[in-house]
Amino acid sequence: MRTMIAAGALALLAGCAGVPSEFGGWGGPSFAELQRTCGEVRDYGGDAQSVYAAMFDAWVAKRHGKLTDARFCAFENELAQRHAALGTSADPAGRGRWVSYLNDARAQAISWRAAVDPSLRGG
Repeated sequence: MRTMIAAGALALLAGCAGVPSEFGGWGGPSFAELQRTCGEVRDYGGDAQSVYAAMFDAWVAKRHGKLTDARFCAFENELAQRHAALGTSADPAGRGRWVSYLNDARAQAISWRAAVDPSLRGG
């Protein structure tokens, strides 16, 4: 039940920030291009769209000088490590920890983007 609630919250967050199509669009980089900036392309399976949304928001912040290349890559690599450790787990508790982590990472990326993107600021 908690996993379903967390997945719903993640879907809501993804819809609120105005992210381009799943793998590029609006002049933004594709998912593979984002991943190649810091290393290899990874398979996130069913989580790809949510991971892309988080990476895209962090990339917007990086593009506008809010994040350094090193910080962006650290964010991207941590997503990959956590997904490998928890996101592919058949254990519901492990999967739940991945979803919780991804929600937190997505919120952090939105916060970074909001600092440079006036369309995400209230008021």
